[in-house]
Amino acid sequence: MSTHSQQNVIFTVKSGGKLAGRARVPGDKSISHRSIMLGSLAEGVTKVSGFLEGEDSLATLNAFKSMGVKIDGPENGKVTINGVGLHGLQKPDDDLYLGNSGTSMRLMSGLLAGQSFNTVLTGDKSLSGRPMRRIIDPLLQMNVGISAAQNGTSPLKIIGGKKLEGIEYTLPVASAQVKSCLLLAGLYAQGKTCVTEPAPTRDHTERMLQGFGYEVMRKGSTVCLRGGDRLQSTSIDVPADISSAAFFMVGASIAEGSDLVLEHVGINPTRTGVIDILKLMGASIELSNESEAGGEPVADIHIRSRQLKGITIPEELVPLAIDEFPVLFVAAACARGTTILTGARELRVKESDRIQVMADGLKVMGIDAEPTADGIVIQGGQMTGGTVVSHGDHRISMSFAMAALKCTAPVVIEDCANVNTSFPGFTELATGLGLAVSSEVSD
Repeated sequence: MSTHSQQNVIFTVKSGGKLAGRARVPGDKSISHRSIMLGSLAEGVTKVSGFLEGEDSLATLNAFKSMGVKIDGPENGKVTINGVGLHGLQKPDDDLYLGNSGTSMRLMSGLLAGQSFNTVLTGDKSLSGRPMRRIIDPLLQMNVGISAAQNGTSPLKIIGGKKLEGIEYTLPVASAQVKSCLLLAGLYAQGKTCVTEPAPTRDHTERMLQGFGYEVMRKGSTVCLRGGDRLQSTSIDVPADISSAAFFMVGASIAEGSDLVLEHVGINPTRTGVIDILKLMGASIELSNESEAGGEPVADIHIRSRQLKGITIPEELVPLAIDEFPVLFVAAACARGTTILTGARELRVKESDRIQVMADGLKVMGIDAEPTADGIVIQGGQMTGGTVVSHGDHRISMSFAMAALKCTAPVVIEDCANVNTSFPGFTELATGLGLAVSSEVSD
C-alpha cells in the first residue's frame, strides 16, 4: 500500500508568466494500462516503450506480477512482458490493491471474470467510493460471479471457474471503461459479445486487441468480438497522453506571449475533444508531424496564446473530452463571455465531483461559476488567486496550477499527492516551461 498518499502535498504557484519551449509529456495512461493487461494475456514477449510510470499504471503492472507474470521494468518507460496466454494467470496470494485507479479495477474485473481462480479487488478511499454497479450488472448477465460492497462499490469479489456467455449490451451511459470491461470478459465467453455505445468513447481497447492479432468487428456504434481466440505478443510505443498535454494546451492558450510545442501526443479521434473545444473558443492550435505509433495516431501540437471566447460546448464533444474538463473550466474562466457545459453528469463521479470542486475553486478565485445537475455555467473574468482544495484529484490540482498564469496573486493548492497517479514529474516539467510552481509536504 502506498504510504505517501496520507501526506498533504501542497502546490504553491506564483501568478503570471508564460509557457514556451518544447516538451514531451508522460505516456498515455489508458494505453499504458492496456499494454500491461493485454501483454500479460498474450503469447510471447511484448515490448512496451513510452510507458507511464505513474502510480495508476504501476498498480496494474504490480497486479499482474502478483498473478505470476514476469515483467521487467519500467526503466525509462521501457517494459518487457513475458505473456502467459489467456489462461496462464495464477491465483494471487493476496487481494489485488489498485490504489486510485478506476481503470484498473473496471477493466480487470472483466478479464479476471474468465479465470479459474477467485480474486478480490480493493483500492484507496477515493476508488472505494466510485460506482461499480455499471460493470457488475452487465457482467452478471454474462454469468460472471461478481459481488461488491452493499453500496455497489469496491471491494469487488470475483468468483472464477464459471462458464461465461457472450451478450449484446447497450451502454446506458457512454463509458470506455464499461465497454472495455465487457470486451475483455468477452475474450473468455462462449459466442459473441457486442457492446453498443450511446456516444463514441475512447477505443484504445479495440485498437490494441487488433494490434495483438485479435479480431474485433465494428459496425456503427456497436463493437463485437468472439471468445476463444488468442492474443499474439507485439511491440507498443505509448504516445504522450493528450489528457496531460491538455493542461499545457490551456496554459499556453491563456498566458500572453506563450509559444509551446508538445511532442508525440496521441491524437486518437475518440480523445481530441479538448482540441476541438479550444479551437471553438478561438485557440491557436496546429498539428504537425502526424504519424502512427502502435495503431494510434500521434502528432506534435503547437500552441500560441490567444484571447479565448466563451462558447456553448456541443454535447457530442463531451465524451471526447471527459477527463479534460477541469482545465477547460480554467480556459472558460479566462475567456470573454459565458461558457455553458451540459450533458456531463459523468464528471460528478470521477476521482472527485469535478463540477462542484472546480466551481468551488473558481469562486475562491473570484470567478462566477454556477454548477448545474449535468454541467456548469462560467462567466469569464479576472482570476485573483487564493487557496483551493483539490480533494485528492490529480486533474483538479494541475488545472488550478495552470490558472495561476492568469491570476493577480499566487495560488495555493492543497491535497496534491495524487498528481503522481497520472503525471509524475509534473512540477519539474511545468517549471522548465515557465510555470513558477513548487511543492512541499505538510503533515
